[in-house]
Amino acid sequence: MATTEPRIVVEPGVGTLEIFPFEPTEETLYRLFSDLFSNHWNEFIFGPYIQGAVFEIKAPNAPTRISLNNGYLTVDFGPWHFHLCIGEYKGSPQNPIDPELARQRRTARAEFYRRLNADGSPGSWGIRLFNGKGEQQITIFLPNPFYSNEMQRLEAPDWSRLALWDKLRSQYLGLEPDPKDRSATRFEHG
Repeated sequence: MATTEPRIVVEPGVGTLEIFPFEPTEETLYRLFSDLFSNHWNEFIFGPYIQGAVFEIKAPNAPTRISLNNGYLTVDFGPWHFHLCIGEYKGSPQNPIDPELARQRRTARAEFYRRLNADGSPGSWGIRLFNGKGEQQITIFLPNPFYSNEMQRLEAPDWSRLALWDKLRSQYLGLEPDPKDRSATRFEHG
């Protein structure tokens, strides 16, 4: 469930965000990512979103394997995969890791967010993870009612595309659907 009340932040180059933090435990993150990539892999795009680079990756297929080993989540699509340190990483018996480096690698902050348009209405929705140094690990860009799965602009908003956002907010934050999510009249870039 949510660890603190939602808050509004303004991030240069990103825009105004309403942040919904949640506790980044290994168990919670493994359950969240397993659900997202097993059941919704074709509904969202993902990747790092940092100053100077945004990777908008669409999964080519359902993962062939989702696993957790020594604190690292692995999502494997066959020809390629990615790793996220979401739990306690100890290194190997022959090469144990320095505890401070392990702390820096592990997810320290997890949040659902909605980016707000100039009028305060939401224009995009997602999930972000940050490591112990405050560096972004990954962003999940959830379905947007203003764009199709093929990233084509829609003539009119398709509010059914917020179903995953509503499901995740309920499941991980204990929040009901919010009419504010359906108040925008257009998509604005941050």
